[in-house]
Amino acid sequence: MKKYTFLLMIIALVGSSLVSSCGDDFLTSSSSEKRASGEAVTETILVSFLTSAYQPLLFDSYAAFNYNSIVLMSDFRSDDVYKGGGSADDQLYLYHLSLYTSSPTTSLIGLWTIYYSGLARCNNVLMNVDAAVGVAPEKLEQYRAEALFLRAYYTHLLWKLFGNIPYFTEHLQEPFVAQQYSADEIYNFIMDDLAVAGAEGKMAMRTTGADLGRASRAAALMLKARVVLYQKDQSRYDEITNDMATIIQSGAYDLFPDFAAMWDDENEFCIESIFESNQLPEGKAWGAAWQGYGTNLPAFISPDGLQDPASIFKGGWAFAPVRPAAYAIYSEPGDTRREGSVNAWPDGSYNIRFQNTGLFLRKYAARENYNPPPGDQDLNYANNLRIFRYAETLLNYIELVKMHGQGEKQGLSADQMLIKLRNRAFTGAAPALTPTADNIKLERRREFLGEGMRFWDLIRWGDAERLLTENDPANNSIRTFVEWKKYLPIPQSEIDKAKGTAYELKQNANWQ
Repeated sequence: MKKYTFLLMIIALVGSSLVSSCGDDFLTSSSSEKRASGEAVTETILVSFLTSAYQPLLFDSYAAFNYNSIVLMSDFRSDDVYKGGGSADDQLYLYHLSLYTSSPTTSLIGLWTIYYSGLARCNNVLMNVDAAVGVAPEKLEQYRAEALFLRAYYTHLLWKLFGNIPYFTEHLQEPFVAQQYSADEIYNFIMDDLAVAGAEGKMAMRTTGADLGRASRAAALMLKARVVLYQKDQSRYDEITNDMATIIQSGAYDLFPDFAAMWDDENEFCIESIFESNQLPEGKAWGAAWQGYGTNLPAFISPDGLQDPASIFKGGWAFAPVRPAAYAIYSEPGDTRREGSVNAWPDGSYNIRFQNTGLFLRKYAARENYNPPPGDQDLNYANNLRIFRYAETLLNYIELVKMHGQGEKQGLSADQMLIKLRNRAFTGAAPALTPTADNIKLERRREFLGEGMRFWDLIRWGDAERLLTENDPANNSIRTFVEWKKYLPIPQSEIDKAKGTAYELKQNANWQ
């Protein structure tokens, strides 16, 4: 049974106005998030604002009448999956995304809108924290840290996707535009937020019970590591190596013993989960672009017309078929991550669609009883998105020590962390693996297939141009990647909106 955590309990208490409040301009916080003039900010009101700031996590797969899963929007640009679907023209903007031929009019306006809404909602929390009355100081500091973490999380996704972006920390007035900053300046804003959110004593290392789904100190430290590694800010490598050791030595997390079962509903918020969204199988509707708690990702990635003899998995739309070369990375017999990450369905058990390989992503696949009626079932699967998990903590530590020359921290052996990770994958003593750079990169790919990590890893390792350019007419994938294409074009609608104001937006690189 799905756990009703902090976020969804508070939404139920506050009412449905928060559920559909995202329809305002992307730079505004909606009217339902603002208190009446002169109204005291009580703890109940403050928590309702904070809940609203968490809510964009639930819009990841479908909002603004767009399919937006950050997992897929990342993986389509990687060498792990093809675009798939019914044809090249089925969600054509995703085909352009996969071929690095996006344009300002086909860019990811959905994610732009979702994450800017999140940023604005976090700003609203932070302004109201300072105005709150009758709230214990330690609770105010916790709420502030949660809002700063969420703002950093939403901003870091905009930063990775679009690079040089508008940024703001207060309510904006019409025409709702903000100053554009360079990617390096945005990096500094993110790090400023995480310096507070990740400080000791602000948030618990792990949230439990009714607080499941809330941010934790470990989540803030994990986000900090992702951002620093992506920026390749070597001046902070020692610091984040110690952060990873701090999470490990806290004893608050461990690897879940069964890799494949970790993705089942009953194992959400398990010992390996550091931060995840909390999806419920209800509320989303085709005719209402901003509401509900379900996710569309499982339907999107599952094969069309699937007939599963075991009655475990269900059919879907056949996007993101796994590339055979990605399936082949699990070359060692007994690695449970292959079957835990990929379903290899035989011919005749599903309908063949565009760029078919017979291989489909498993972790978030559509499962029986995860989207019960009534309602629009394809939009309302219950699969939580695992945003940070402990395996990434271990692999970050291993990479920092073995690839980037950092000293081991707090008595932790990077070699032992690698053995621990691989022993889980092989349910026992794993084959020995020398921790070379190539092997560590391969372990990350094996561990995180289908989780939206690969493209960003290739960018930060400097491997993207070499591995992502391809001439593959048999699979309808002819593409050329160059470094400037790591940033998507800023949506043309936002360029137009800012024209004639003091904050006109400059388009990224060579996008036309």
